Amino acid sequence: MGGAMLLVVTPPLLVVGLKEPAAFDFSSDGYRPDRQISVLLTGENLTPPPAPPPEVFATTELEMVRPSVVWASRDWGLLDIQFRQRLLTVFKLMKDRHGYELVLLEGYRSPERQEALLQQGPNVTQAGPNMSYHQHGLAADTAFLRNGRVVISERDPWAMRGYQLYGELAEAVGLVWGGRWKMMDLGHVELNRTGVLGRPPS
Repeated sequence: MGGAMLLVVTPPLLVVGLKEPAAFDFSSDGYRPDRQISVLLTGENLTPPPAPPPEVFATTELEMVRPSVVWASRDWGLLDIQFRQRLLTVFKLMKDRHGYELVLLEGYRSPERQEALLQQGPNVTQAGPNMSYHQHGLAADTAFLRNGRVVISERDPWAMRGYQLYGELAEAVGLVWGGRWKMMDLGHVELNRTGVLGRPPS
């Protein structure tokens, strides 16, 4: 009788003991980060793409959506090193995986420019000087480049698909995507850092 019971109980116990983690385990403990993303984030510093000519940003459409964008800073060197690496990882993967070429519309923003944008109304920004991660080199506004032209329209299905993919990759590298905000900002990403906002940039 004891031998028979052992034969009945042993196989299930062996299965439980030898069972490997489920291939589709979506619990937080079973999360496996994208290997390519991990390699890019911890590897050599990525190189920013060459800047498009200034006239690319001097269009009526762009000016309507991003006031004074022609005067915005697109100097990658003014961005926080960690943030820059994450953003460049997104740029690279958007092009390699999905065929979208991204362009930096604005990175670092001076407190004076932030104040000027605030004065243009809440549809432009609701953040005052030093209350935006832009002032600390921890935020960027981006758009797509198609046939040498900046595409930012939310009425363009191609661009909207791009924003969705952009948001997914941005979040995968640990950035906050403005597309999840109540007042959506689809091209905006930032790296939140405790104790930064409200203090002058160092």
